[in-house]
Amino acid sequence: MRAVERELKRALLAVLPDPGPAEREEARTYARLLRDYPERGGKMLRGRLLLAVAEGFGARQAAALPAAVALELFQNWVLIHDDIEDQSEERRGRPTLHRLYGVPLALNAGDALHARMWRVLVEAGYPDGILLEFARLVERTAYGQHLDLLWVREGRFDLGPEDYFAMVRAKTAYYTAVAPLRLGALVAGREPPAAFETAGERLGIAFQIVDDVLNLKADPTAYGKEIAGDLWEGKRTLILLDFLARAPGPERERALALLARPRREKDPAEVAWLHRRLVESGAVARAEAEARRMAEAALAELAPHLPAGAGKLLRALVERVR
Repeated sequence: MRAVERELKRALLAVLPDPGPAEREEARTYARLLRDYPERGGKMLRGRLLLAVAEGFGARQAAALPAAVALELFQNWVLIHDDIEDQSEERRGRPTLHRLYGVPLALNAGDALHARMWRVLVEAGYPDGILLEFARLVERTAYGQHLDLLWVREGRFDLGPEDYFAMVRAKTAYYTAVAPLRLGALVAGREPPAAFETAGERLGIAFQIVDDVLNLKADPTAYGKEIAGDLWEGKRTLILLDFLARAPGPERERALALLARPRREKDPAEVAWLHRRLVESGAVARAEAEARRMAEAALAELAPHLPAGAGKLLRALVERVR
């Protein structure tokens, strides 16, 4: 797995501009902006899963690598845009790109990585089915982000678990699990089994729930993002919706009053109070249990359809949510 991760990162950075030889300082800055998030690291789980499925179905790594690189480019430009839209403070252990360079330059870098994603796919000579799958994952993610942002903008809290699942199914689950599975099969010239979408969605939702949990429980020195950032940003997570549905009236009103304020007006003591209550109330533990249930059910459905290498990788990933 480490060798695949190193090769994927090498191939990813190879398609990005080099800040060294450019004659103009502006060009070197441009290259540094595009390489910033990719060079910070990350586990590149989506690209690795795509490669495992493709190679398990008989594709050569060289044939599948451009698709995996394009998927990692997608991940990076989406994160830049997401950080701007959410006003996030940290990404992979450092200040977000827009905090370092300002919103206009960060937004432009995200657009450039988006264009580079399509360039990699076109230059690889992939058939229309793979290009359409990338278009689908971009559109699905954008719709999920629309729901997430709209609920914050409109102050919506009349939401339940099914609303959360619908948002995450589009925003995160498709590009986290469904698309890598489907693209791996398509690169190998295989028709993706239906389970890659149905079970992949549940697996992707489980990973997002775990990410929501980590936002409240992770070791700050290892997490790489702002602890309790979801509360500062007013994210409608399964954890928060569960807490609001069960909280006594005064607690619910106190939480809603905090969440209604923009980030810059939130009282850190109140954010700390809500953070503590989400853990004490059992909302975090119930979300963890739901993630385990969904992940285990998804893996059982996927197992008969996965080549051995991809199955091994997925089982390792699922251990994160057990």
